[in-house]
Amino acid sequence: MKNNHLLKQPIPVLIRNIAIPASTGMFFNTMYNVIDTFYAGLISTYAISAISISFMFVFMIIGLGYGFSSALTSLIGNARGRNKHFLSSLYSYKGIVFIPLVGLVVTILGYIYAPSFFKFMGATNDYLQLSLDYIYIIFIGNIFLMFNFAINSILVSFGDTKSYRNALIFGFFANLMLNPLFIYGFLFIPALGIKGLALSTILIQFISMFYLMNKALKTKIITLTKWKYYIPNIKIYKIILNQGIPNSLNMLSMSIGSLILMYYVSTYGYEAVAGYGIAYRIEQIILLPALGVSTATLTIVANNFGAKNYSRINETFNIAILYGFIISLIGVIFLNVFGEFIISQFDNNKNVIKYSIEYLLIEVWLFFAFVILFICVSTLQGIKKPKMIFYISIYRQVIAKLLICYIVVNIFDLEIKYLWYGIVLMIYSSAIFLFLYTKNMLREFIML
Repeated sequence: MKNNHLLKQPIPVLIRNIAIPASTGMFFNTMYNVIDTFYAGLISTYAISAISISFMFVFMIIGLGYGFSSALTSLIGNARGRNKHFLSSLYSYKGIVFIPLVGLVVTILGYIYAPSFFKFMGATNDYLQLSLDYIYIIFIGNIFLMFNFAINSILVSFGDTKSYRNALIFGFFANLMLNPLFIYGFLFIPALGIKGLALSTILIQFISMFYLMNKALKTKIITLTKWKYYIPNIKIYKIILNQGIPNSLNMLSMSIGSLILMYYVSTYGYEAVAGYGIAYRIEQIILLPALGVSTATLTIVANNFGAKNYSRINETFNIAILYGFIISLIGVIFLNVFGEFIISQFDNNKNVIKYSIEYLLIEVWLFFAFVILFICVSTLQGIKKPKMIFYISIYRQVIAKLLICYIVVNIFDLEIKYLWYGIVLMIYSSAIFLFLYTKNMLREFIML
């Protein structure tokens, strides 16, 4: 505990040191997806729709990986804060196997249900085939992505967000070169079309895995010689499950919520799907610094909760919210000025641009609510009180979203913009409730 800088350095300094590399990495990761969208647009509007609709599965994979990796970060951080180094090491060994096993289950289920899912979402003929061509390859490489999530959870528990940032930066530039190579072919490499987008992703994840593992080994929390510690252990797996299930179900419910929303967006046509897909990716870019602050919050809170430094937890929460609001204000201004220009770079279809702008200029005002949700979720995860995360997610991602979509589309048959207004109301109500709940939890610990 003497060497744990997360327990001693000033909170603003820690947040910046952890959040800036994390945000930078997330930026390049999102730009990675933007590059995929750009090249899909060069193939066809159907290809953009295909990767947009496939993103529901991708989001589920990422959601489960993020949910369990944040749980693992919390457990390792808590153990380190209590100076229980063997326990933190044990969590690391078991988690590095557990999370890829979760990914393997998702892959099997995905192969079984992907065709039915895409048909349900209205994909037929070439649209259906493009979607399957893309997602099947993603499923094959899913285990590498989940392995990287597991390794990164170890690094983040030490406050190291730079290593994953470096891997994501490498991925972005590698993707710039590999996408056209695999899409159009060169010499002995055949032209793979949309399959090339997915193949590029899998290859990059595979290469990144070795770099991240090397970084994790340097922490000395794990080694490659103690193989018996990697063997699955039901007791440890139950602890990871108990900590990770609420946040993973939160992320999974977000996937279900995205599915619900995509289903109703698809009733407005494939151009609406393409427009929403473009705008959604742009929106995520602006939210990246806030996500970085959220990552910093989880790391700092988890370690200080283990050390029972409750006043530092409260300080972290308040400063993180402040930083998040500043970031959100900058994002609102930026997208109102440059949003239309950015969107027009991805597709020249006027209807796609119209749908995209309509979404973006309404949803941009949600940034403040998202910041509250991100910080509250990280704080609750860090203090090992994650259950409310799932309940609030079920409300905003499933119950309220389904109700809003049904009223707007099925009952009143309104324009798509009214869907976005309903989403704004839903997310702000969730954010206000979770903020009050989290503050109450923090007051209980401070008063102990």
